[in-house]
Amino acid sequence: METFAPYELAHAQQLDATDALPARRGDFHVPQHAGSDVVYFTGNSLGLQPEAAEAALRTELNDWAEHGVEGHFRAQHPWVSYHERFAQGLSHLVGAKANEVVAMNALTVNLHLLLVSFYRPSGKRSKILCEAKAFPSDQYALASQVRFHGGDPAVDIIEVAPREGSSVIEEADIEAILRDRGDEIALVMMGGVQYFTGQWLDMPRITAAAHAAGALCGFDLAHAVGNVPLDLHAWNVDFACWCTYKYLNSGPGAVAGAFVHERHVGDDAVPRFEGWWGHNAKRRFLMEPQFDSMGTAEAWQMSNAPVFNMAIHAIALEQFTAAGMAALRAKSLRLTAYLEAGIAAVAKHNGARLEVITPANPARRGCQLSLVAHGFGQELFQALTDAGVVVDWREPNVIRMAPVPMYNTFEDIARFVHILKSATQPH
Repeated sequence: METFAPYELAHAQQLDATDALPARRGDFHVPQHAGSDVVYFTGNSLGLQPEAAEAALRTELNDWAEHGVEGHFRAQHPWVSYHERFAQGLSHLVGAKANEVVAMNALTVNLHLLLVSFYRPSGKRSKILCEAKAFPSDQYALASQVRFHGGDPAVDIIEVAPREGSSVIEEADIEAILRDRGDEIALVMMGGVQYFTGQWLDMPRITAAAHAAGALCGFDLAHAVGNVPLDLHAWNVDFACWCTYKYLNSGPGAVAGAFVHERHVGDDAVPRFEGWWGHNAKRRFLMEPQFDSMGTAEAWQMSNAPVFNMAIHAIALEQFTAAGMAALRAKSLRLTAYLEAGIAAVAKHNGARLEVITPANPARRGCQLSLVAHGFGQELFQALTDAGVVVDWREPNVIRMAPVPMYNTFEDIARFVHILKSATQPH
């Protein structure tokens, strides 16, 4: 590898060898390119497969083969109460009480179920405040909920956008809208970490501003959970939902999660779509016609557990519990700073305009960096792909990359920096 201080391979390997939280590389399957590990920077889209996933699935398959329907009660992890395995790990991960979290469904399904409860337009207070350029699925969900209530998304959805010349949203602008139009806003619903730019919004500040205006507040944590430290209960967030296939490495289409603050979970005045698995577990098999709520976030759970994909999710929660979010966050800060400095070094060396649109302040971002390579476009993404770098392209001009602290290394970043340098050399 060509010398390019401080990104020589030996230097990066030394950083890995002396790091306070070594990457758990051996716990994951890493895709290959030309006989070597790829540089995998898309844990913000789909995390790597844990080595233990196959054995976890095999356990459940064996129990199904041996017990049939009796696996609901006789499996190693009885299926009838399978979701209960996750409350403790999830509560630690998102900063909640065990009765405030549940693993269930898929992300947008959970968002819709929570909007049933927490988007309740009434009279003038009918609007939803969200970030501009929210993830499309969130946009679709919010618009369809507004229409379901007889509203007009063009009128009843207020978007807060970055200021002219900026790529990030200022929390002061959110507060200003809530001060000026607070009596119109029923709900504030935003991405905790913005998927396109990687900006980590100030969630407690936004929640406080929403409540001061008389609105409820919820978050889509798809790009936040497992990426940044969360304290949902203390932040007084009303509700949140997330997927588990990104930073939580639980597999494509894996079970999602939901949080409902404890002040809401036992409140029978909160409307809710209900199903069998939200019914009082002690009376569930009495087959009673009247719904008797679990009195926890489980009351929003409509169906029994999707055991096979939850088996992998259990591994992920064990890994995060063992590593600890504080240590993972500290490692994330080191890796992301190293990547950011490497991009800057390449830009200076090659005279290329490589613009990171993610906030420069580490407190305002997770591990994702979103890069605009002016003058290159999608051919740069293709060049990186051809060289064994797995990142992703988002229209119109952004390459997203995430050095995930659970399994990425300083060596990964050093390799990437040299590939980027080669791909952006002036001709």
